[in-house]
Amino acid sequence: MAILLKIMASTSIKSTYSLDVETVRQLERMASHLGVSKSEALRRAIRAAARENALEERDAVAALDELQRALDLSDAAAREWARRAEDERRAGSRRREATSG
Repeated sequence: MAILLKIMASTSIKSTYSLDVETVRQLERMASHLGVSKSEALRRAIRAAARENALEERDAVAALDELQRALDLSDAAAREWARRAEDERRAGSRRREATSG
């Protein structure tokens, strides 16, 4: 009876980064606590930070969606608001050009 093993090669890229002494000490403590290499501890920290950032971005988008729903703007009203905002930006630009020239 043959046992088949699927082994996936992992791609690694060696990089050099400059870290301050305290960051290196924290990385060493984290790696020791987790029982992994410093490289693995750093990978885990970066992945955790990326997940946290993605959650914050989703929260921001959800808040914007909620605000837009609360405003209950029709498409026509939204277009009118955008037109007025563009007019105000152009007027401000013309005023700056007039005073700087």
